[in-house]
Amino acid sequence: MSEHAEGIVVGVDGSEASVAALRWAAEQARMFGTPVLAVHAWEPATAGFAPYAPASSRPTVAHQRERAAEILASTVRAAFGPRVGLDLRAVVVEGAPARVLLRYARDAQLLAHGRRAHGQWELPAVGTVGRECLRHAAVPVVTVPAPDRRAARLTAVGATPDVRTGAA
Repeated sequence: MSEHAEGIVVGVDGSEASVAALRWAAEQARMFGTPVLAVHAWEPATAGFAPYAPASSRPTVAHQRERAAEILASTVRAAFGPRVGLDLRAVVVEGAPARVLLRYARDAQLLAHGRRAHGQWELPAVGTVGRECLRHAAVPVVTVPAPDRRAARLTAVGATPDVRTGAA
């Protein structure tokens, strides 16, 4: 499989924000007739284990790779349910997430990733992977916020409860 993608590359990490980014990318891809590539990058977990810890307590690389594939699959299912369109590919790649996303997005139309709904002072928060992608990407980068469950739904002013759209 090529490490360069055409279309829209989406970073997926299992969070609500990455589900939102995947849905957003799929909607954009449908409008522009381009494919979506969902990328889940993972790194072997070696930190956090004492050097004297028994090998049986440490997860194997194969187990970690399997867990990464499960995260990707569950995120795709959360975004689209059991039916996934033909224009979606998904890959699990071992490596630093920002580097992997930048490599796959090199020939893409754009790179999308999710972000937490709010950070300090109610401004959008972009994590370390998002910052690296914004700094180094050769393509446009879109940060899609996680849904804010606290936000009130918008309603038309003076509308009766049975009015469902603002279309005239």
